[in-house]
Amino acid sequence: MVAVLVPAVVALALWAFAWPAARTAPRDLPVGVAGPAAAAGPLAQQLNAREGAFEVHRYADEDAARAAIEERTVYGAIVATPRGPKLLTATAASPVVAQLLEQAVREQTPKGAAAVPAVDVVPAPAADPRGSALGSSVLPLAIAGVAAGSLVTLRGPRGPRAVVALLAAAASVGVVAAALAHSWLGILTGNWWAEAGVLGLSTLAVSATVAGLGALLGPAGIGVGALLMVLLGNPFSGVTSAPRLLPEPVGFIGQLLPPGAGGSLLRSVSFFDGAQAAAPALTLGAWIALGLTAVLFGGLARGRGASAARPAERREAEPVG
Repeated sequence: MVAVLVPAVVALALWAFAWPAARTAPRDLPVGVAGPAAAAGPLAQQLNAREGAFEVHRYADEDAARAAIEERTVYGAIVATPRGPKLLTATAASPVVAQLLEQAVREQTPKGAAAVPAVDVVPAPAADPRGSALGSSVLPLAIAGVAAGSLVTLRGPRGPRAVVALLAAAASVGVVAAALAHSWLGILTGNWWAEAGVLGLSTLAVSATVAGLGALLGPAGIGVGALLMVLLGNPFSGVTSAPRLLPEPVGFIGQLLPPGAGGSLLRSVSFFDGAQAAAPALTLGAWIALGLTAVLFGGLARGRGASAARPAERREAEPVG
């Protein structure tokens, strides 16, 4: 059994981590085009010529395009100005996408023409210009959630006490992670307590799911939860690049799992003043609600089962005669 299970897990891990990375490319990536129709039209046509790569949004002027970037409606925009095109990007949303847009505009610029100026509307923190530190934060949070859920399942209390333990662990992780990422490393720049809350919610969504599966399935549930959150949730999250750069349905699935939803929510809260935070927050809330419900009812069911077993054991132990 082990000879079959271990290679299967390794194959799953290699597929989950390597396949999305090897197939990174823009897929209906939201990009804006701004300016008068006569000047902006050809720019939109050039983007649409790359079939399936970009989802073009039209805006009246540069201010509208900047607002759309700040609201996380688009990743960037090309503005038609009297002096020629201007590129607007947001490395805080995704340094990889910003670089991709710069490359796409450069390829469309005629030879000998002046380089297209680029403006970073929402820049990434100076301490993490490539976003690598933020991207690497997903795995530790997932591992912390799996560890907390496993400990509650194997060694911790049941029912309401288990819920309290999970909440306390998530709150502690949120505070510690915010202290490290914001106060020490400087890779987060938003409201400190809001970031701590997001980090705690991300951890709780994972730990509650693992503990809930453990309450329903026993130790096997821990393995299922760990595989789901670490082997699928981490590489499918799109935090290191962008969900729209991952092959479908990986990008969509990743945003339905806690690591992906947590990463998107953290970007919104830290860099975009909460823009587009509702969907990932609801996703995390759904996982938390389902997980904690399973913990409560699973613990009660086990408690009733244990209570029913004890009288039966006593009856078997009574002497006959």
